[in-house]
Amino acid sequence: MEKIFNNTQVAFSLKSDTELDRAYFLFKMIANQPLVRIGTAVTNFALKANLPVEGLIRATVFDHFCGGVNEVDCLSVVDKMYTKGVSSVLDYSVEGKEEEDQFDAALEMTLKTIEFAKERQAIPFAVFKPTGFGRFELYEKLGDKQALTPEEKAEWNRVVERFDLVCKDAHSKNVALLIDGEESWMQDAADELVTEMMRKYNKEKAIVFNTLQMYRWDRLDYLKKLHEQAKKEEFFIGMKLVRGAYMEKEIVRANEKGYSSPICASKEDTDENYDAAVRYMIEHLDIMSVFAGTHNELSTYTLMELLQQKGIKTNDDRIWFGQLYGMSDNISYNLAANGYNVAKYLPFGPVKDVMPYLIRRAEENTSVAGQTSRELEMIKAERNRRKGK
Repeated sequence: MEKIFNNTQVAFSLKSDTELDRAYFLFKMIANQPLVRIGTAVTNFALKANLPVEGLIRATVFDHFCGGVNEVDCLSVVDKMYTKGVSSVLDYSVEGKEEEDQFDAALEMTLKTIEFAKERQAIPFAVFKPTGFGRFELYEKLGDKQALTPEEKAEWNRVVERFDLVCKDAHSKNVALLIDGEESWMQDAADELVTEMMRKYNKEKAIVFNTLQMYRWDRLDYLKKLHEQAKKEEFFIGMKLVRGAYMEKEIVRANEKGYSSPICASKEDTDENYDAAVRYMIEHLDIMSVFAGTHNELSTYTLMELLQQKGIKTNDDRIWFGQLYGMSDNISYNLAANGYNVAKYLPFGPVKDVMPYLIRRAEENTSVAGQTSRELEMIKAERNRRKGK
């Protein structure tokens, strides 16, 4: 298959020289691990102390990785990307809120993004995180099969209601809904709840999508079991496949608590696991829809080749590729230019509230070998290309 991801002219067609320079500066920073740690600490301190750093953050890291401070703010980015065939997933990226009124606010925001998606072809999906709708410890307790107190039962019922409200709304407006994956020790309760929503709202096609983090060695088995259940109970499966975002946390906790790590033994095992899940889903497209969330070029080529071998159209609406805004533009824009369905996760929210998300992204990038150096290599190549004109 022709290697398309080295075309930097297509990849950065929307970036001005200034934006390209900013991207170069940011990835140079991220490539330097101690710098990321210092920058993170300083940023956290400055925000907590209410120092006037928001303008600086907004002009640099925020504008590179985020669509805006609210959903309306994102629309110019959404429209701009869509001129190149790249769709958007508006992702309200406010993390770590634990109060009922904040869960309700996240619910309202998700309903708003579903309404946005209904009205715009450029926004094919809505998204939320399970812990955006309920307390982490509650999921954890349920996953551990611990009895809930009457207060906790009432609290959990509210979580279920939020899920149901959003899934029902997505179903009635025909907007696909991605539900993110989180830490393994809260995921069982989330999985059960999302499966319940699939049974209810995926009767005609996949509307509700769960997420499988394929750095977990047990996830392919989980997918196969779910497939059996879906056949029996006659519902469609929507699944976002990612490698995973909480690896260090997972390993530390497994060591501390003395259980065997849920994470694959090596990067190669994770890659194999990811590709195996993609293959399994493509084999069963009769009842499955896949959102392949990956920044890995080899995995992306693997899926492209599979579609070619099976004579599946590049724009089949059961198959989407996804990357994060501000990263892997060489994958996203070249896929779109070649007729594939592509959506960028577009985080948004108040600068202060989105910082934990951005910090996690920066740390993740430094821990994924090769990711940052590949970004830099692409940006350098495009800068040289432009200078050579």
